[in-house]
Amino acid sequence: MLEQVVAEVDKIEEKPLRGNLAACVDVLAGLRFEKELVRRLLREEIMEESVTYQDIIQKGVQKGLQRGKQEEAVLIVMRLLTLRLGLLDPVLQQQIEGLSITRLEELSEALLDFKTATDLAVWLEK
Repeated sequence: MLEQVVAEVDKIEEKPLRGNLAACVDVLAGLRFEKELVRRLLREEIMEESVTYQDIIQKGVQKGLQRGKQEEAVLIVMRLLTLRLGLLDPVLQQQIEGLSITRLEELSEALLDFKTATDLAVWLEK
């Protein structure tokens, strides 16, 4: 049945409509069929014509970039804190890993005034 639906979608000449329908079929088929089967039947170039598909991809890219930026900020701040204060308590490390990018930026400036790990703990409590 999925093959028939895909064949009908392929017959649509208007690219934007075909792409949007292909994206809808992809979402719905994903609820019932194996991922490999859906990918094999729905060609990616058709999916790329869909504004919905493009929006989903763009959101995924943005989330990935944001996550990468946050992870890099954590690494830099952790490196600076280790140089400044020595090896940090795992509890403090976990708290730092949970900070937003904005808070990590604030911490990167505040850590210049830290003398002990207690200073860091107090700052994290704010």
